[in-house]
Amino acid sequence: MSMGVFWFRRDLRLADNPLLAKAANECDRLLPLYIDDPGEGTEWAEGAASRWWLQHSLASLNRELNRRGTRLSVRRGRPSEVLPKLVQTLGAERVYWNCRYEPQALVAERNTLAALRLLGCRGESGRASLLTIPESSGKPDGTPYRVFTAFWRARQRAGLDLDVRPAPARLPPPPHLPDEVIDLPLPGQWSDKFSAHWEPGERPAERRLQQFIEDGLGVYPGCRDFPARAGTSRLSPHLHFGEIGPRQIVAAVQAWAAESGQESAAESFLRQLGWREFAHHLLYHFPETPNRPLDLRFERFRWASDYGKSLTAWRRAETGFPIIDAGLRELWETGWMHNRVRLITASFLTKNLLVPWQEGAHWFWDTLLDADLANNTLGWQWVAGCGADAAPWFRIFNPVVQAERFDPQGDYVRRWLPALRRLEGKKAHQPWKSDCSRTNYPPPMVDLKTTRERALLRFRKLPKRGTRN
Repeated sequence: MSMGVFWFRRDLRLADNPLLAKAANECDRLLPLYIDDPGEGTEWAEGAASRWWLQHSLASLNRELNRRGTRLSVRRGRPSEVLPKLVQTLGAERVYWNCRYEPQALVAERNTLAALRLLGCRGESGRASLLTIPESSGKPDGTPYRVFTAFWRARQRAGLDLDVRPAPARLPPPPHLPDEVIDLPLPGQWSDKFSAHWEPGERPAERRLQQFIEDGLGVYPGCRDFPARAGTSRLSPHLHFGEIGPRQIVAAVQAWAAESGQESAAESFLRQLGWREFAHHLLYHFPETPNRPLDLRFERFRWASDYGKSLTAWRRAETGFPIIDAGLRELWETGWMHNRVRLITASFLTKNLLVPWQEGAHWFWDTLLDADLANNTLGWQWVAGCGADAAPWFRIFNPVVQAERFDPQGDYVRRWLPALRRLEGKKAHQPWKSDCSRTNYPPPMVDLKTTRERALLRFRKLPKRGTRN
């Protein structure tokens, strides 16, 4: 009787998981396993918000496994230690898992594979989290891409894998093991609010995709930048935890486009998946970038030396600029922030306040439900101007101008800032100009013009050259 272990990682789903189907076909008994590794990622260990999602996602996955005659086993420790012990206990011949491409995850995978080989156990890895394989996604000359458009065009020319397989109807029974219940530590009470906005799990992810295709995809290009509208898919946490796969999304969107004839809207949305692929491409080839700028010139950039109070005010949504404070309040209440608002808040922190981008990246990492190391790194380096295909260093988002353009009636800021609900229309974006009492809302913490000029002066002093070769 053949015995196997399927190690779930960032693929917490049964559909579009080819290696799980293979494991089910090859094994008479199969142990579905999740390993909670407290040391994974060191300083980039999972943030508080992500832990909330993870616990609920694992519970949802276990329910789906129960429906197919098996159950999820959860263990805590380093995979290179946990898996060999299980293999010896069970007499397992094979261990299956899907690759992750974060630096620490790759190290864990290599160490685990080496430990399994010493036992004569076969380890097999698959690809289920990305459309492309980062180690083979470079230019024809072997160097990595640094410009998104060139990267995405090359991926589209090569063709995207759209072989989406359904979830297995049944899975092999699990081996007999003593019950071991592991409760993942959750963040503080603030995370209790998340359940009012989100439902983790594979089936909720599929429903959200279908609803977006039916109600939002056709208007996506014109609505995606307006935070007061339901103009985005909000699939990012589901996608991060692998409750839905990118192949599933691409296949469903392309099928809709073929039927509706709205190829432009479909391409606009799929381009965002392309940015996710690009982020993982960059992280794989430049694994130091979560902490260091890709553009080496920025290692000499003169950030503010004493920024503690500024950073605290930004985190607490007390900057005095409504669009920024509304975004940070949305983040605290829901574990998510609209992408346009993410750009505005990040620009203000790094350019108007001159706080190092790593500080913002760490805050987002801890508070975002969709905290993804590759996407988080790409986003912050893009805004700061020090990453691949980054925004020009002289591009500094004016939060008032951005708010008036993308929240023209002030609906978004009033939703999250009760102190401004008496201000009508665009008045909500500049409350300091209103006669309305703003006792409960702070004045602007900085002058936008002065801080913009200060940032531009420091940017101009950067060396002309110094990017990585």
